[in-house]
Amino acid sequence: MSGIRAQFRLQRDSFALDAEFEAPMRGVTAIFGHSGSGKTTLLRCIAGLERAPGVLHVNDNVWQDEKTFEPVHKRALAYVFQEASLFPHLSVRANLEYGYQRITAAQRKVKPEQVIEWLGLSHLVDRRDVHSLSGGERQRVAIGRALLVSPDILLMDEPLSALDTRSKQEILPYLERLHRELDIPVLYVSHAMDEVTRLADHLVLMEKGKVIASGELHETLARLDLPIAHFDDAGTVIEAIVAQHDEKYHLTRLDFVGGELWVGKVDQPFGSDVRARVLARDVSIATQAPHGSSINNILNARIDEIRDEGPDKVLVRMQVGASQMLLSRITRRSRDHLGLKPGLFVCAQVKSVALMS
Repeated sequence: MSGIRAQFRLQRDSFALDAEFEAPMRGVTAIFGHSGSGKTTLLRCIAGLERAPGVLHVNDNVWQDEKTFEPVHKRALAYVFQEASLFPHLSVRANLEYGYQRITAAQRKVKPEQVIEWLGLSHLVDRRDVHSLSGGERQRVAIGRALLVSPDILLMDEPLSALDTRSKQEILPYLERLHRELDIPVLYVSHAMDEVTRLADHLVLMEKGKVIASGELHETLARLDLPIAHFDDAGTVIEAIVAQHDEKYHLTRLDFVGGELWVGKVDQPFGSDVRARVLARDVSIATQAPHGSSINNILNARIDEIRDEGPDKVLVRMQVGASQMLLSRITRRSRDHLGLKPGLFVCAQVKSVALMS
């Protein structure tokens, strides 16, 4: 069986973990939930740092079942913690190569030069004092050190949570590059939806120690039966390509399966892959194509589902093209006034688009 299959049960005082999910062997799987939902405990079970009854299969390898428990050092994984925890007595290069020097040549799948390039560390490798590094630089070195043990899986436990906003913005482009370059799965724990929507391909949603949903990111974000659809920043993700630059108005056209979006000028060449996020609060609905509107992005859509949100609002899910979903949060009065119902063809007016990459 290909992929990752995990199932764990653990009782500790007032907290119970009862979690099960499957994930692909490529791309970033985000384990998302509020603080205390069990994300880190689940990751520690996968690493073997917590011994809990359960099952863990990685491709055809059994790391744990009712008869087997592979200890941490026998699991082909690397773990990046919230704090970088670099070795203070070693230089940047020595920190990077610490694990690399301790595996055989046959086990080495990546080279230090590759990792240094991916993480933008060339100007730092000769530093002897790791204390002089910024928080973002320290975390990049810690990620590089983890990659150089050539793991089959990379586990990342809220790697940006200890960083300030500036350091987070500094490191995110490097994580995006790893997303493109790595040929191994990454399990990425986070409680920050902006990180998840920017980096993840697959989403595991946790609540009170349980996995309440697991699936492709764009599909899971659009499910109205899940709590994340009712967050203030609920929205969907669109995978698109750069199709046109309008130099006069400093705009870029993004094409996706089902339509196009105009956004502020993107400094990327034609054909580049980009990820956009559209929040439900930034989408309004018209039953006829509007005329004389200042909104640049008006998409033909079909209403798929409508759910009440309290006494005054509803959440509308719409399908654009064959598979792209959009969410819109509107008032109940607007729903009734427009006669909105599933199956109705409408115009989705997108007031704002956030580029995630």
